[in-house]
Amino acid sequence: MILEIVILAMIAAFLGLRLYSVLGRRAEHEEESVPQRFDAGDKPQAQTPVAGQPAQPAPQRAIELEGVMPAVERGVREIANADRSFDIGQFMDGAKGAYEMVLEAFWQGDKETLRELCDDDVYAGFSAAIDAREEAGHTLENKLIRIEETRIHSASMDGRMARIAVLFVADIAAVTRDKDGVVVAGSLDDAIESRDVWTFSRNIGSRDPNWVLDETDEG
Repeated sequence: MILEIVILAMIAAFLGLRLYSVLGRRAEHEEESVPQRFDAGDKPQAQTPVAGQPAQPAPQRAIELEGVMPAVERGVREIANADRSFDIGQFMDGAKGAYEMVLEAFWQGDKETLRELCDDDVYAGFSAAIDAREEAGHTLENKLIRIEETRIHSASMDGRMARIAVLFVADIAAVTRDKDGVVVAGSLDDAIESRDVWTFSRNIGSRDPNWVLDETDEG
């Protein structure tokens, strides 16, 4: 009886070793990492454009615009992509400065400065108003108190001509005197709010980097 038990134990041990030799090897192979499709030295090559296929467009310039309408943003980006020297911050600073200079020149009757800053049509309008004022013997004592807001109203490209309209909201004290110095309109004590939309234009194909005022309107 004991001999039979020993023989059965030896047979069981033998079968266990055989199973381990088969299953154990299979488990070891299953734990090996599966090779990737591209090893470090076999990275896929970048595709080259095929003749006849359109090339990928160059990335557009990054422009920071906040609080503007989509149409305005699109127009500004079109101008920036057409004119690589365009900078929205510099333009707005220049537009604000031009607004102040044009107002002062008009109030003082300085046609020379107006000629430099305006196109032919706008200059003609300012010049005619100055002539009529002088003929009537009137003088202006206007004063720009402050500019409350400066915001792009519209922007577009028309061929090679870039046009940007800017809304100016300003407080202006206005006084008109007759030839005897008597106040006939306005008061320096009470500033009034003025809302103007001025459009500036520039031919981006020109070497002249300056923008000119080519339209004025009420805001």
